Amino acid sequence: MSARTVAAAHARLVVLLLAIALCALPAAVVADDRETLHEFFDRVIEERGELSPQTMASRLIGTEREAQFLGRLDIPSVARERAEYDLARRHREELRRFERDALEGQDALSYDIMKWQLEQQLAGERFMWHDYPVNQLMAVHNMLPGFMTGSHPLRNEEDLDFYLQRLEQFPAVFEGTVEVVKHRVERGIVPPRFAVEKTIRDSRLFIDDPAEENPLVVEPVAEVDRTGTITGERRDGMVAELADAVEAHVFPAYRTLIEYLEALLDDADSDDGVWRLPDGDEYYTWLLRDHTTTDLDADFIHGFGLEEVERIEGEMHEILCDEGYCEGTVGERMMALNQEERFLFEDSDEGRRQIIEAYSEIVEEIEQGLDGWFHDGPVGEVEVRRVPEYREATAFGAFYSRPPADLSRPGVFFANLRSVEEHPRFGLRTLAYHEAIPGHHLQITRMQAMEDVPDFRRSVRLHAHAEGWALYAEKLAWEMGFHEDPYDNLGRLQAELFRAVRLVVDTGMHHLRWTREEGIDYMHRITGMPMSDVVAEIERYLVIPGQATAFKIGMTRLERMRERAAEALGDDFDIRDFHRVVLDNGAMPLEILDGVVDDWVEGETT
Repeated sequence: MSARTVAAAHARLVVLLLAIALCALPAAVVADDRETLHEFFDRVIEERGELSPQTMASRLIGTEREAQFLGRLDIPSVARERAEYDLARRHREELRRFERDALEGQDALSYDIMKWQLEQQLAGERFMWHDYPVNQLMAVHNMLPGFMTGSHPLRNEEDLDFYLQRLEQFPAVFEGTVEVVKHRVERGIVPPRFAVEKTIRDSRLFIDDPAEENPLVVEPVAEVDRTGTITGERRDGMVAELADAVEAHVFPAYRTLIEYLEALLDDADSDDGVWRLPDGDEYYTWLLRDHTTTDLDADFIHGFGLEEVERIEGEMHEILCDEGYCEGTVGERMMALNQEERFLFEDSDEGRRQIIEAYSEIVEEIEQGLDGWFHDGPVGEVEVRRVPEYREATAFGAFYSRPPADLSRPGVFFANLRSVEEHPRFGLRTLAYHEAIPGHHLQITRMQAMEDVPDFRRSVRLHAHAEGWALYAEKLAWEMGFHEDPYDNLGRLQAELFRAVRLVVDTGMHHLRWTREEGIDYMHRITGMPMSDVVAEIERYLVIPGQATAFKIGMTRLERMRERAAEALGDDFDIRDFHRVVLDNGAMPLEILDGVVDDWVEGETT
């Protein structure tokens, strides 16, 4: 037996024993009636963390316990997915031991948030197999390398050993992914054909070059060279050591996935919405509540989207006409504008460098202008970086990566530079405000810095609150005076129009049974966005149904909360206080945030 075979067998054995231990965990812990509410919250995080060592490792960075998790990856399996629901069911029952009416302040809010999350998760248990663990956008083939190069620390040689241990587990992760996809396929849940095709394409590209040129080798070596944390013989041999591990473990893992997906192509014969799945309409109803954290139904959201498209087009038309662009639809005029040389960066490495530099300058400028609008700014630094080239084809146009809890790394605003046409100069400000300041970076770092709350409150992920705030922040920057150029304001409105169009196309494809092509045509025609961006967006909505509705619904609810508070408080209304209420209580369902804002207003008026 070869050394590679022995190593692989050992890794599989370790993973098997670990899986057995994890699956046994939920039944092994018995709630104690003497347990306090905060002890319960802490235990919930611990037990969830045992099912996701990657999450636990990120949470414990800089603590004595980090070593328990830094060498482990999340290993998918049918048993693990079932265990998550078993755990949620038990936690819901244990939460009921505490008398809600006896709680107040942050304890009451923590109770309500966790209760909402648990009940919403369990309400969707019948749809637990309805998602697509393999898709072109956010799946193991691109997310795991991103996690390894973006989240795994390399502060010393021990961290490098943990990195290598994680590389050894790639085969188990990919085999587990195939297992959970097969389980879904047997139940009629097959990913869209384009998702399978593009996952195959990107997986092949990832292993196409020699191991020493793979991002899992190149990026950690560059990180160590930048920081100087590993030197001497270990640094000298680092490329060869990592390349050997990638060749032995990573490449075979990708080949396993590719082989399975190639065989799946014959079954992946549809690019339609989730209505085609078993109980697809009911599933979409659950998804809309999950993502918007409201009870708004698909018909209302679709109609609201159409109304907002008409309103925003009207505002854009006025600006365009003022600048001499009066002929054609708004979408046609924006398409033409997007081709004008004065608004485009050079299609070259230098042009892309200038885009990153421009984003960085915009973020630095607005960070100095927060006074009068916020009591406090972001916690920790933010950097602007290019999306790694191996992820560009199918990654989001931009996204934010939060810093670790100990702030040992900055938050990162990633810009996808696959096409310079996706970054016209008139759109730069709005995207920077959304992803960085006063958007996600300010919001998330403030949440991470909350004091006197259970740890789970610092990492709650709820799209309607997070994306609603980021879209609200785009318009807030205009109120703050950072869109003085009419073309910059036009870029802001185009971004809001894009979010209104999302309401229309997401509900159109998943509820009204539009085709993929109808979604592409509508978005391109209305927004005037580049076709490469439009296709990536529509295919995003098809594999992550409902999520795109969270942005505009969240923004609208936040604006209505602010209007309600301003009307009630009159001259005593302070925008800084409103922002503190929305941000410094962390993320929560919008229906709960409504009550928090109303309670604050009542407290200010009595």
